[in-house]
Amino acid sequence: MGGGQTAGRVLTVTLNPAMDVSLRVARLVPVRKMRAEAVRRTPGGGGVNVARALARLGAPVMALFAAGGASGDQLCRMLAGEGVTCAPVPLAGETRESFNAIDAASGLEYRFVLPGPAWTEGDSAAVEAQAVATATDATVVLSGSLPPGLSPGFYGRLSRALRGKARRIVLDASGEALRLGVAGVDLVKPSLEELAELAGSPLATLADRRDACRHLVAARGVGAVALSMGAQGAMLVTADAALVAPALPLPFVSAVGAGDTFLAALVWAQEQGMPPAQALALAIAGPAAALLDRAGTPDANRAALVALAATVAVEPL
Repeated sequence: MGGGQTAGRVLTVTLNPAMDVSLRVARLVPVRKMRAEAVRRTPGGGGVNVARALARLGAPVMALFAAGGASGDQLCRMLAGEGVTCAPVPLAGETRESFNAIDAASGLEYRFVLPGPAWTEGDSAAVEAQAVATATDATVVLSGSLPPGLSPGFYGRLSRALRGKARRIVLDASGEALRLGVAGVDLVKPSLEELAELAGSPLATLADRRDACRHLVAARGVGAVALSMGAQGAMLVTADAALVAPALPLPFVSAVGAGDTFLAALVWAQEQGMPPAQALALAIAGPAAALLDRAGTPDANRAALVALAATVAVEPL
């Protein structure tokens, strides 16, 4: 399994980025003041997290995102400090914040996600135009929630506009945005809950899940489906193969960004031209490798990712 630089440029598109504020309290209780510790502020939102993870691997990546107010400016400065090229699209209002609180007494994490500023038709047109203008010959990752005021069909419309310009189109969405945007993309990464909602079935068995992925490939023209199943591992299904792998045991730190790191490692592997089994192993290893060293050099991060991927058992299904 090889390392090295990413073969092509990646553009991530994040419509509803956030400044993630994480903290720890001794115990979550009502009414009384709780003194926070271990407070961290990091850039967040689906595509932003993917871009950060790709930058840690040394990939040439640009993050296109809607930026509003002082928090939007801060988000861009922090991303640039991590080696991510920024393409902010100005937006009225303030870029949202999200809060993640860990109760030290129970070890449980509580996540509070704000809606973000409302969009207008002009906002959506500006983002679409900039994405199309920037996407030439890039792998484009459309990832994250849609902000208030934006049509759930936006990802589908943008995906159609990108065809013929982008090298590949990757989608990570949920609900109506997933249902209306999935057709014809090169890679889609649903969670088990998102795939079950899309299929209208609980998908209780691995065979059920594989068949639902195959339906997306055959009936919706999807190139590959990467199904993340949390502690149960993940699945990668194409027209030619169906593969499954267990999750690596991880010490719990936070659930924030784990799926985005999974997707970033998978995109990186595919950009390297790795076969599906190796790509899935690297994707499984992505969240674990990120926990080892978020501040290391790209060489060190790639080495950690590849070493962990070598411990992943990928099987045909």
